[in-house]
Amino acid sequence: MRANYLFTSESVSEGHPDKVSDQISDAIVDLFLSKDPEARIACETLTTTQLVVLAGEIRCKGVYEDGAWAPGAQEEIEATVRRTVKEIGYEQDGFHWETFRFENNLHGQSAHIAQGVDASGNKDEGAGDQGIMFGYATDETPDLMPATLYYSHKILERMAADRHSGAAPFLEPDAKSQVTLRYEGSLPVAATAVVVSTQHAAGYDTGDKKAELHAYVRKVVAEVIPPVLLRDTVYHINPTGSFEIGGPDGDAGLTGRKIIVDTYGGAAPHGGGAFSGKDPTKVDRSAAYITRYLAKNIVAAGLATRCTIQLAYAIGVSEPLSLYVDTHETGTVGDDQIEAAIMNIEKLGGLTPRGIRTHLGLNKPIYRKTAAYGHFGRKPEGDFFPWERTDLVNDLKAALA
Repeated sequence: MRANYLFTSESVSEGHPDKVSDQISDAIVDLFLSKDPEARIACETLTTTQLVVLAGEIRCKGVYEDGAWAPGAQEEIEATVRRTVKEIGYEQDGFHWETFRFENNLHGQSAHIAQGVDASGNKDEGAGDQGIMFGYATDETPDLMPATLYYSHKILERMAADRHSGAAPFLEPDAKSQVTLRYEGSLPVAATAVVVSTQHAAGYDTGDKKAELHAYVRKVVAEVIPPVLLRDTVYHINPTGSFEIGGPDGDAGLTGRKIIVDTYGGAAPHGGGAFSGKDPTKVDRSAAYITRYLAKNIVAAGLATRCTIQLAYAIGVSEPLSLYVDTHETGTVGDDQIEAAIMNIEKLGGLTPRGIRTHLGLNKPIYRKTAAYGHFGRKPEGDFFPWERTDLVNDLKAALA
């Protein structure tokens, strides 16, 4: 890897149309898992001007069984969708939580998929789909995340908090950020460029109000990015000039279109599968979480300063097809030794879908919080973000002893 280079990552806010879709889909996942921990959910969401459409396949005791909805279930789904949009903050003519049109096109899960995934007889639960999943960790930040993405997320999280609290009443929900860092010796030494585009109230694109908005954004950046990195930084704040029309009214949104924002900002490979809208039998989600968990614990244990992990699965098959560890020549032991150690840790259950879900406790309504500002680098609290715990450090060290 080059020792000196520029690298860039972006983030998008909770009000970005794709993130609105992700949050709705994960709110539906949480709703169904709260009713039935073994529910099967694949929920896609489309958002556009004054319209939200759900589509996908489900199976959920007490909600949808034998091809029929339980009494009141569809009304509860619509209420969940509208509440999600309200909490994001959309009360605009082009997209209002109370008045948008709503379509629910969810239907029963394919019996052919179910027979491959469900456990039966001597057959363990199989993976919900084929695919490859990647996890990554680096010691660039306290959360063991790439610094470019870490700062991009933090800028928008801070702006959203100020919008919700009323500290920045001129902000509207839709926003994007982008941070470019210069690396020397594989560590960030300067922020060469920061881009922030935020939807705003009328009038904040000219004169004193524009100056107020720009000053606010620069203040947020200065409080998020360490001052030592902000040397000769070039700022691009609302570079198009005006950003009043935004969210689903400005651009259609779809579940799963921000998978690089959701993961590592391009600093690591991505297997291609999105997370939001999927129950944890879908290894697109659960295996991506366990690979992050493993990579983070490897770095936290001092076994490497950077780590990438890949897992691969076949639909209906419980055991992973492959496990690949790459510590990018920063490891204190061989990558093959780490691979063997992982597979020898019994509590991981052989990295089967059931083993992953059991170890991380994934059959719970914990997913709405993941659907904005990244699935990784978050603080584990209670049942939330269990893949961010570093409680496997001692097991890894013992397995390598």
